[in-house]
Amino acid sequence: MKTPIADLEDFAALDPFFHVIQEGLAGFIEADHFFDLFAEDVVTEYIVTVPGYPPRVDGRAALAELYRPYGTRMTLERCFDLAVYHDAAKGVVVLEYASEGHAVETGNRYSNRFISVLTLRDGEVVHWRDYLNPLAVFDALGWPAR
Repeated sequence: MKTPIADLEDFAALDPFFHVIQEGLAGFIEADHFFDLFAEDVVTEYIVTVPGYPPRVDGRAALAELYRPYGTRMTLERCFDLAVYHDAAKGVVVLEYASEGHAVETGNRYSNRFISVLTLRDGEVVHWRDYLNPLAVFDALGWPAR
């Protein structure tokens, strides 16, 4: 049994992201919530990332704590344009998707595209490599100040 993630309402700003990932993994992993997709010892790597974001996170609980304050900076309104690729022999699923929303502080629009490479084992995600366009984040947050 997995350790529960407390206060799931803290993650409301990420609901569109959570839903697109669950949709992409449907048929491979069934879970009631995004965090239920992951093994307790999942390794998450942010290959292309932004300043202040860790390049690697170890464990499901640590991933939840990384995402918990997301809504103080960004709110996602939708995630869409999902494409799913599966290599059954290697147990790998690749998800391509887009997101749109806004930065909380600036009100600037946010639009990004992602590629997530997920390794599955025993009905759980055990490894996640994530790629995004950091310039889209910078523009939304107003970095650098103009």
